[in-house]
Amino acid sequence: MIFMIKNTWVPTLLRVVLGIIFLAHGISKFQMGLGNVEAWFSSMGVPGFMAYVAAIAEVVGGIMLIIGLLTRVVSALFIVLMIGAIVTVKLSAGLLGHDQVAGYELELSLILISVYLLASGPASLSVDRLIFNKRSAVQ
Repeated sequence: MIFMIKNTWVPTLLRVVLGIIFLAHGISKFQMGLGNVEAWFSSMGVPGFMAYVAAIAEVVGGIMLIIGLLTRVVSALFIVLMIGAIVTVKLSAGLLGHDQVAGYELELSLILISVYLLASGPASLSVDRLIFNKRSAVQ
């Protein structure tokens, strides 16, 4: 019984919380003003248009994860985004960062959750399950 609960709720909880985190980060970019985010990205050597790509992907993808729609696709997208963030911005600061510069420990954690969701797919509590009527890999 406890294993059935774990296999239903843990993947769902991971998916929903990951979605909330990305949604919050995307909303934050819009609140800062995408022009400001574009300038910030450019100052770090990241093409400015990526600010728009990241903000939209985080908001739309976050919502999609929260409801469990195209979980594997969104998880793969977030893996790519986080690897990009680590390689272009965070890697030089190291895992834990230094002084006032954050490291890449958060991005690494988000990648690992995304890898889990990519590998396992949506939990039974998801729109994916309703639409595609597939049994989840985790049951």
